Amino acid sequence: MATTQTQTQTVAPAEAEKPVKLEINARILPPTVKYEGMNISYERLEEAYHTEWPERKHLEVPQFTADANPDDVVEGLKRVGGVVVRGIVSQESLQQMEKDIRPALEADEPWDAGDNFFPPTTRRAFGLIGKSRAFALDIIGNELYQAVCEQFLTTKSYPFYGNRNNINVSPPQVNNTIAFSVRPGNSFSQPLHRDDDIHYADRPRVEKYPEPPNLRGEYGIGFFVAGTKTTKANGATRFIPGSHLEATVQPPDEAFAHYAELNPGDGFIMLSSCYHGGSANTTKDEERLLFSCFMCRGWLRQEENQFLCVPLDVARSLPVRIQKLMGYATSEPMLGWVDFKDPRGVLAPEEAERVSHRKDRLKVEEEQAQ
Repeated sequence: MATTQTQTQTVAPAEAEKPVKLEINARILPPTVKYEGMNISYERLEEAYHTEWPERKHLEVPQFTADANPDDVVEGLKRVGGVVVRGIVSQESLQQMEKDIRPALEADEPWDAGDNFFPPTTRRAFGLIGKSRAFALDIIGNELYQAVCEQFLTTKSYPFYGNRNNINVSPPQVNNTIAFSVRPGNSFSQPLHRDDDIHYADRPRVEKYPEPPNLRGEYGIGFFVAGTKTTKANGATRFIPGSHLEATVQPPDEAFAHYAELNPGDGFIMLSSCYHGGSANTTKDEERLLFSCFMCRGWLRQEENQFLCVPLDVARSLPVRIQKLMGYATSEPMLGWVDFKDPRGVLAPEEAERVSHRKDRLKVEEEQAQ
């Protein structure tokens, strides 16, 4: 890919380095109920509530063009946690996605789960790989997005297998696919949250993202593509830049939220360890249309079960690369097999191979040296 890169500031330079000190956790309620056997204990949460965390800073959010070098985008994500990519999806593809997905949006019903996660006026559509080939190819299959995911979400290990070290590689897989129609009326902002809490994340604070980036233990990366002009007023996603470096138990603070304002076809890529949330649509007549997906580690359980929400005949019609991203591939050495064969055999029986332990490290190094 070309190395063209465009970066702009979203806050004034003087503000970018100016810390803002607020009363510690003033807007966050302390824990009130003690449960046993928790992944993060009551005592740790209570301690976190009373901790005077290092002061957050307002950080500028990097912006790139669609032909950016993936390494530059990775550096932006390591530093800030979220980046904007201008013009990453064509207008023609957006129009096709909306045509494919609009019926499902209109058939959706108001959120009734008994919480405040979605306003009653918001509509959603799911299982988008099965509903729109354009979505599958141009959002899931976007080369820049997948190149970034590979660097953060690929897991490698070298366990002993008898008297030799085995090489195991687990590439990223699709975690979910959702389209949002955020409409005016009875609208409100989502609480700030981290999407990696579905995978029970628990990470310490770091001052700098590690190298290589897959060693931080990032669980997912989101990709949000604007189908309509996205503004603060009509409900743009807001996130806290830099929160991906913070401890899991550090509470969020709305004072540091940045709104990812986008034009149609622009994308916002964000690490799932960032605090974020959808915002209220305060306009009179504007819809915010958004197409989104997340990728996750290949050995995690998918948030949205791709094997059940995408019909097999649709999955068979997709390129092999997309099938593998959906999860029709073994996470080495042996996660996901069917009849002890690669799960792609469900789609193409003639291509099913037995799963097995791979070559040892020395043999691979010898082959690479030749």
